[in-house]
Amino acid sequence: MIKLYQFAPALGLPNASPFCMKIETYLRMAQLPYETPTFSMRRLGGAPKGKMPYIEDGARVVADSSFIIDYLKTTYGDPLDGWLGAEQRAVALAFQRMLEENLYWAVVYTRWIEPQGWALTRESFFGQMPAPLKWIVPPLARRGIARELHGQGMGRHSAQEIHAIGMRDLTALADFLGDKRYMMGDAPCSLDAVAYAFLANLLWVPLESALKLHARKFPQFAAYCERMRSQYYP
Repeated sequence: MIKLYQFAPALGLPNASPFCMKIETYLRMAQLPYETPTFSMRRLGGAPKGKMPYIEDGARVVADSSFIIDYLKTTYGDPLDGWLGAEQRAVALAFQRMLEENLYWAVVYTRWIEPQGWALTRESFFGQMPAPLKWIVPPLARRGIARELHGQGMGRHSAQEIHAIGMRDLTALADFLGDKRYMMGDAPCSLDAVAYAFLANLLWVPLESALKLHARKFPQFAAYCERMRSQYYP
C-alpha cells in the first residue's frame, strides 16, 4: 500500500500544507489506497528533499508533489487527466504553476510574516513543543521562511504589493472557474486536487487575511470547495 508522509492535520484542515493536501486529495480522487503514518519531526528530517510530502510505494520513494503525481499516473494509470486534450492540459498546467509558484508565496507571507498570521501559525505548529524548544524553534523557523520569501522574490515586495499579487491570482482563478462544476469542466482532473487544496487553505483557515477576504468575494469558490469536500472527504 502507498504510504503518504505528510504533516499532521492542522487549522481545521486535513493538512495545512496545500502540497500535502493536494496529494491526499489526488489519492482519494484516483481511488488509490493509501495510509498516512503518524507525523514526526524525524520524518521531516529524513525526507528525501527535506520537505513534505513524500510517498513510499514498496521500495520506491518519491518526493515533491508534482513528481509524486507523475509517478502515480505512470504506475497506476491516469483516470483523472486522460480525457483532457492538449490545449486543456496546457491550461491546467499554467493554473497549477500560478497556484504553486506564485499564490503559494503570497499565502506563506500572510501566515508566517504578518503578525496576525504568525500568531496563528506559531500556536498551531509549535504550541505543543516542550520548553525550551517552543521558545527557540519558532523564531528560527520564521527567519528561515523569511529568507525563502526573499530568495524567491515575493518577500522583496511590500505587504500591499504582495496582497495585490495574490488577489490577481485569485481573480483569475475565479474567472476561469466561473459556474463550472470543476476547474476544467463537468469532470474532475488533477488540477482540482491543486485548486481545492489551495482554496480550502484560504477559505477554511481561521485567519482573516487580505487574501481570504478577497477569495470570499467569489461565491463559486465556497461552492466548489464544499462540492470537493462532500465528494472526496465525506
